[in-house]
Amino acid sequence: MRVGCPKEIKNHEYRVGLTPASVREYVAHGHSVLVETNAGAGIGADDAAYVAAGATIAATASDVFANSDMIVKVKEPQPSEWAQLRDGQILYTYLHLAPDPEQTKGLIASGVTAVAYETVTDERGGLPLLAPMSEVAGRLSIQAGAFSLQKANGGRGVLLGGVPGVLPGKVVVIGGGVVGLHAARMAVGLGADVTILDRSLPRLRQLDDIFNGHVHTRFSSIDALESEVFQADLVIGAVLIPGAAAPKLVTRKMLGGMKKGAVIVDVAIDQGGCFETSHATTHSEPTYEVDGIIHYCVANMPGAVPVTSAHALNNATIGHGLALADKGVAAILADKHLRNGLNVHKGKITNAAVAEALGYELHAPESALAA
Repeated sequence: MRVGCPKEIKNHEYRVGLTPASVREYVAHGHSVLVETNAGAGIGADDAAYVAAGATIAATASDVFANSDMIVKVKEPQPSEWAQLRDGQILYTYLHLAPDPEQTKGLIASGVTAVAYETVTDERGGLPLLAPMSEVAGRLSIQAGAFSLQKANGGRGVLLGGVPGVLPGKVVVIGGGVVGLHAARMAVGLGADVTILDRSLPRLRQLDDIFNGHVHTRFSSIDALESEVFQADLVIGAVLIPGAAAPKLVTRKMLGGMKKGAVIVDVAIDQGGCFETSHATTHSEPTYEVDGIIHYCVANMPGAVPVTSAHALNNATIGHGLALADKGVAAILADKHLRNGLNVHKGKITNAAVAEALGYELHAPESALAA
């Protein structure tokens, strides 16, 4: 198969869909790989490194889209990109379609077969291609929040770890999944006072064991959520419903009860965000203020640390990517976890959460692929 990797064009997105190491894997499987010039510049991989790995360098993104059977990316295709996708082509990348009707329309119109990293599953019910970026984003959320808390950046002027004789900052993490776990680890490491809210009692028990009493765990009722958010210096939104739009758990009214200059970091912004007042921002202008509360809602947080995140992402995606290159759509039919990753095929929506969120008819992946 002809596998293509264009350079990412989203604002301050420095990751790359294929590292040179991944290119070697595809080439070893007998595939040809076409990489847009300078696609790996953000991770320090020049064109020579890709050529040494067996890739051919394309002068433009158009060359990549026009001459590839499968496109491997990091972020969802932008309008200029989805216009170049076509029937019979496979797109393998993050999509986050539920809060993005325009992209969904573009993919439907293209006829492409679109597999979303964020809905591919594993035998344990996890999301293995989303997990590494959730780990990165969870850890970055504390760095971003701590920086935003500085007075010069609009925050309260609180040091998360405190100092002897002065209480540490209070961090509230909404959601105890992968993002929440890694955010809490970073916050605990800085010496903050950390509370994790979740609606799963088994998960709260597990988190209590993991942290050995160094974090507070609390069932996420409305009362508990309000109480914790009102006391917080930093709130991390880490709620995920796979494939679906994130629930709006913190309302604008609740901002009025928060400390002025407190910071919220909405890691769920790719799925629409879990704060009512959230809207996507970029690394160029990462924050804004609503009712005295600083909002950090960057939609591609791991793009800020591309060397770490691109390699972590490639480690996770290479296995299913090779299966798609080796077998085409037959790989999706043969693997229930890849079928869960299929969001769009030949103009049909094949993911239940996306269909429900955007009002489309749902087509079972098996029937859509067999048609």
